Amino acid sequence: MADQRITVNGIELEVLRRGAGAPALLLHGMDTVPPGARFLDLLGRDAEIIAPSAPGFGNTLRPPDFDTIYDLVHLWLAVIDELPDERLDLIGLSFGGWLAAEVAVACCHKLRKLVLVDPVGIKLGDRESRDILDVFNFNPAEVRRRAWHDPANAPDLNALSDEALVIHARNREALCLYAWHPCLYNPQLKQWLPRVRVPTLVLWGQSDRIVAPDYGRAYAALIPDARFEMIGEAGHHPELEQPERFAEHVLAFLRG
Repeated sequence: MADQRITVNGIELEVLRRGAGAPALLLHGMDTVPPGARFLDLLGRDAEIIAPSAPGFGNTLRPPDFDTIYDLVHLWLAVIDELPDERLDLIGLSFGGWLAAEVAVACCHKLRKLVLVDPVGIKLGDRESRDILDVFNFNPAEVRRRAWHDPANAPDLNALSDEALVIHARNREALCLYAWHPCLYNPQLKQWLPRVRVPTLVLWGQSDRIVAPDYGRAYAALIPDARFEMIGEAGHHPELEQPERFAEHVLAFLRG
């Protein structure tokens, strides 16, 4: 299901690669990127997409005691340092958008541009308000309804192969390990987002009800000179529901 494997800091990662051009590291969301996803080929027309699976996700094994968000952040920083390119773009989807924001806060020296797609990761309201849907405790059917503009676009779990179902379950388990508490956010990240010093696009699915567009606007407002754009007829996964529009927005930003 992956094109190759690379080893960074002693951790062997499965990696999808697509296209040719300026390199772009793609951090997956709550699930790994489907190898046949159309948006990969569309982005690959103008960029070399490098999409690793995080430890515990997909077919990447998780080392013992590797179990925090900052283990992931430091791993992605190490991957960026290991890649031979002097500069590269960073794209993060959902959960991966949170990690991409953390990476950009920590170090920008090799980053050219940053794209955050429906990212989670910050807390905006008070203790009693819910900025991010609790995907761990809501009924899966309700999570599905809120994640997609048209729930019919969601993957049909009943149609998945046994191998794909195992990977889906591993992805879910890994997400719980890293992001159960606090639920999909870092209380400190909000105050550090102004440290991001690379051109940033915050891209949102207009029908997202996992994290609403207003959350996205607030996210973008915390990053200096970030651009906020929306994609219609898309929920939390615009790269899957509207791959052509998604690629158009991303490539226009990266070319600009």
